Amino acid sequence: MIFRPETASKVAELLLQIKAIKLQPNNPFTWASGIKSPIYCDNRVILSYPEIRTYIRQEMCEAIQDRYPSPSVIAGVATGGIPFGTLVAQELGVGFVYVRSSTKGHGLQNQVEGVVNPGQDVVVIEDLVSTGMSSLDAVAALRDKEASIKGMIAIFSYGFDSTYERFKNEHCPITVLCDYDHLLEIALKTKYINEKELKSIQKWRKDPESWSNQL
Repeated sequence: MIFRPETASKVAELLLQIKAIKLQPNNPFTWASGIKSPIYCDNRVILSYPEIRTYIRQEMCEAIQDRYPSPSVIAGVATGGIPFGTLVAQELGVGFVYVRSSTKGHGLQNQVEGVVNPGQDVVVIEDLVSTGMSSLDAVAALRDKEASIKGMIAIFSYGFDSTYERFKNEHCPITVLCDYDHLLEIALKTKYINEKELKSIQKWRKDPESWSNQL
């Protein structure tokens, strides 16, 4: 799942540095579902930092060339995957489309915006993968266009076992630049969190709902 361990560590360091990821086990965030979470991720913050933005783009391109070489089209998942997908497509010199969360309510009512032809090899770009549901909805929309999905590249994943199982069942390989384990390793190493907080955050990933209910 991880592209390269050294990349994962570097990305974790950068995301914590610019506060694209925040860890607050003692003052958790609340998700839309109502679940409490010790982690908050907003990778759109990366776009405000040119050097980090460039690094992410380069690592994504290298990951594509290594895992899913020679795609015809890059597809960004709305909304977070759109800017990163655009940067990657420009670097690789290939076409770009983006996938809405649902069909547009007017006009042509497209879910996939841009041109993707039947049989074209597509790599999907995400900024963050949590449950994987919205990511795989985008994959399904592209397959409805008869695109051939080579795989997905994401900046960060929470690494839920159920998420990876979902991708496996849908026959969509996924590669991430950084995951939960590498993030926590760097957070502990840089003293962003302590040992007690580490154990709490690790418990959250095993059972977010139970962790939330115990607060």
